Amino acid sequence: MNGMILAAGEGKRLRPLTRYLPKPMLPLAGRPLLEHIIIHLRDCGVTRLAINLHHLPEAVMSYFGDGSRWNVSLRYSVEEQLLGSAGGVKRLQSFFNDTFLLYYGDVYTQADLRPMIEFHRRSGATATMGLYHVPDPWNRGIVELDDAAAIVKFVEKPPREQVFSDLANAGIYVLEPEVLDMIPEGRVWDFGHDVFPAMLAQDSHVAG
Repeated sequence: MNGMILAAGEGKRLRPLTRYLPKPMLPLAGRPLLEHIIIHLRDCGVTRLAINLHHLPEAVMSYFGDGSRWNVSLRYSVEEQLLGSAGGVKRLQSFFNDTFLLYYGDVYTQADLRPMIEFHRRSGATATMGLYHVPDPWNRGIVELDDAAAIVKFVEKPPREQVFSDLANAGIYVLEPEVLDMIPEGRVWDFGHDVFPAMLAQDSHVAG
């Protein structure tokens, strides 16, 4: 299965740690966070991976190379200007000709993602968003689900008085390639602010 790890962010909130290392290369239990992610995705059956980069890209490319040391295949997309979470994926549209997984490079989980992928395929959804319960919903993109686990409402970082759920976007998606047709070429575009609201407005089947 193909997948993409979003790793282009500058990590400004983690400075000075990210002055000389890109955020996904910061160590967690003795090795880069990105290494944990790649191993986990491989173990979940996602073995052909693209990674978008911007800040200090050589640190990632020189460490991981073609990915063969981890029994995965890696390709890189270096963005001279940041394109946002969706714009960066659009740039690699030709790589995604079937169901694929998108994973935010600052997320750490040990959750088995295979049931999520299987659920997505069974449901017939165009997109499936991984969700988790949070204590601070006003700082997240939050959703409301119907009885069939379809997302009927999604709001990115609502004011506290407008919070309606504690189910938040976990930054892990299973997507069909046609989702990328909704993203304009060469534009800064975001899944939370642009893609998912547009999909729901068009009554696309987005599951959670």
